[in-house]
Amino acid sequence: MSEAGTNSSPSCPGKRREAPSSQQMSRASTSFVAANEDVDGRDKPGHDGVRRRRIVRFAAAVAFAVLAISAAFAFWVVSLGPLPLEQAKQVSTTIVDRNGKLLRAYAMADGRWRLPVDAKTAVDPGYLKLLLAYEDRRFRSHSGVDPIALGRAALQLVARGHIVSGGSTITMQLARLMEPRRERSVYAKLRQMVRALEIERQLTKDQILDLYLALAPYGGNLEGIRAASIAYFGKEPKRLSLAEAALLVALPQSPETRRLDRYPDVARAARDRVLDRMVEDGQVSRDDAMQAKTVLVPRLRRPMPILAPHSADQAIATVKDAPVIRLTLDASLQKVLEALARDRAIALGPNISVAIVAVDNESGDILARVGSPDYFDERRAGQVDMSRAVRSPGSTLKPFIYGLAFEDGFVHPESLIDDRPIRFGTYAPENFDMTFQGTVAVRRALQQSLNVPAIALLDRVGSSRLASRLRQAGANLVLPKDEAPGLAMGLGGVGVTLQDLAQLYAGLARLGNTRPLREIVTNNDDRRESLRLLDQVAAWQVGNVLMGTPPPENAPHNRVAFKTGTSYGYRDAWSVGFDGRMTIGVWVGRPDGAPVPGLAGRTAAAPILFDAFARTGKLPVPLPKPPKGALVASNAKLPLPLRRFRAVGELVRTGGEQAPHIQFPLNGSRIDVDRSANGQFAAMPVKVAGGVLPMTMLVNGVAAGEIDGRRQRLVDPPGPGFARLTVIDATGAADTVVIRIQ
Repeated sequence: MSEAGTNSSPSCPGKRREAPSSQQMSRASTSFVAANEDVDGRDKPGHDGVRRRRIVRFAAAVAFAVLAISAAFAFWVVSLGPLPLEQAKQVSTTIVDRNGKLLRAYAMADGRWRLPVDAKTAVDPGYLKLLLAYEDRRFRSHSGVDPIALGRAALQLVARGHIVSGGSTITMQLARLMEPRRERSVYAKLRQMVRALEIERQLTKDQILDLYLALAPYGGNLEGIRAASIAYFGKEPKRLSLAEAALLVALPQSPETRRLDRYPDVARAARDRVLDRMVEDGQVSRDDAMQAKTVLVPRLRRPMPILAPHSADQAIATVKDAPVIRLTLDASLQKVLEALARDRAIALGPNISVAIVAVDNESGDILARVGSPDYFDERRAGQVDMSRAVRSPGSTLKPFIYGLAFEDGFVHPESLIDDRPIRFGTYAPENFDMTFQGTVAVRRALQQSLNVPAIALLDRVGSSRLASRLRQAGANLVLPKDEAPGLAMGLGGVGVTLQDLAQLYAGLARLGNTRPLREIVTNNDDRRESLRLLDQVAAWQVGNVLMGTPPPENAPHNRVAFKTGTSYGYRDAWSVGFDGRMTIGVWVGRPDGAPVPGLAGRTAAAPILFDAFARTGKLPVPLPKPPKGALVASNAKLPLPLRRFRAVGELVRTGGEQAPHIQFPLNGSRIDVDRSANGQFAAMPVKVAGGVLPMTMLVNGVAAGEIDGRRQRLVDPPGPGFARLTVIDATGAADTVVIRIQ
């Protein structure tokens, strides 16, 4: 046996084992320790680097996953697009009165009623408290999503097996209303949460609440608290009972299955559940809840209000793309005058229409406009606005004829004037009753609306001058094509609207200046300038005369200055009156212009006028006091030329002497007068032809001395503006001119 073989068998008997060397022992010890440490997993050479690499790879994988998920989420959020805020803010166009009360609303293009709302000013605080307590207790504190509410809803669902309370906030519900979806899924809920966070970043809490209250569904085509409150309760949601508030909280949760006009019992049960929940939460007392439960729910929808429909139509045609249009109308007055027009039209007979316009004298604002007694009455052409229709005014222009005569100074309310047959070329005016009263006072002639005296004065004043002055004051007179103003316009031979008549009569109440009427309130400054109608004294005299016009039966005397008119053929009946505060005009007739036998202003329109003043609920305001320069005297105490009206032809003497005539300045001229260093006007020369000396000079009705032998005189101008110069000779003949000093 070889040595190698012997050494390889240490267990072989009879052989001596050699001791290992120290080098072998060291290698063996090292191998043993290394083997043992490998088993423990500690201090193995290179392990720290491996572990670090594994950690880095794991962290990188996690970071990549987070980034991938974040990128995917961000991409998904971006894919949602911008919030449709502008679309959500679209509302029905609403027409409101001067105090913000709703006159009329127009449905949106798709037929929905969605009215703008301001929670702070237009919604009952009790309803808001109930809504937030039931739907979103932490609305003011969360950022769009309420984790507490979501967790509570989840636990209740697990514990009871059905939904007890929702976890959606008001903001999440708003997100769902802005982007409606049919499915109810985790994806849809996540989308609502993301949108809610976006909404909270872009809108304030008050804006979110306002938008929710405008979009919340209430069944059918009703959206928003205002539309629902008006349709179901007939009122704005500013004042709601507990029963009404609880019902409006319950309906949006399931608007179609709780529609009051289809499922009132289901709606009532939902309302009662809201009340029970509020009792449990301590928001409502048990007694109040029990009492609210006894209230029946409405079973029918009310129509949306349609006050001042003609004004609303005109406003929406004039103002484009405005959600709210404010008018100068007063909703309360509009309502009572519409009822008055409707009642009187029915009493007057079929096919008869009534129009009424009420104007505030001071501001020129239209307070009420009734274009027809019933907007939907086809027999009366209800959708035709007769307050803007051009019709024959009858005798309603006579006060302005007298006003110009007073202004020119050739007649006074106490002057005498003849009411007798007279002919002006081929035109021979007659009175309404086909009789003549002889010599009467000018005051009585106007109060009784005598035709002959009015035409005699118009002949002296001039038809063209009357037409020009009325147009200057803002009235649009319509004459037949290619026809000039004539004497017939004094009895209605011209077209005018009720609105323009009201503006002219308001000018009398304003002592001679009119203000263009306004109906639509704009954001621009009110820059309407006053327009000249008459001088102050003449306007006051006309108003003073009309105040004494005998009123209709059972109407108070001396409360309203008014005038009536009846057009040719009994087609139009008018009555326009004013006190110190308001002017009201009334028109009665058929919209198609057909005659109505017996229709007269005094019997058909005047009673409506006085009833309209009575229904304003305010006592008549006295007219202004006489302005400076007004001559108040009986006929006997008037200057001789003013005691009796003389027509132009009567001024010529048979003895060859002519009546006085002012040669300078000319009537209607503008005179530039020099001023001295202290601002005083220099004296102005007046030159007269004809007349019998001595002659007296009057400036605005005040004596200014006598005309000298050369028939001239220097007169001190009264100041800038219009002045009336009158010359009276020894026989009482007179001449007057009106000039403008500047």
